[in-house]
Amino acid sequence: MTSTLAPQAAIEVSAADLQGPGAVFCPNPKMALWSNHPRVFIDVATTGQGKCPYCGTVYRLAAGARPSGGH
Repeated sequence: MTSTLAPQAAIEVSAADLQGPGAVFCPNPKMALWSNHPRVFIDVATTGQGKCPYCGTVYRLAAGARPSGGH
């Protein structure tokens, strides 16, 4: 199956944007077509960035941003 969505530019996220222990979700509410694919959580804390498997949007953790501690 081929996606008809054009990949987005990289989106820089801050620690305040993270959901849970270091993840963001895509699509996010700021996207014009927020309902184009199922919501997925993307880990950005481990490597500093992550890519949506559906639309190709890359999320990058802002320089100096640190996820909250978790447990």
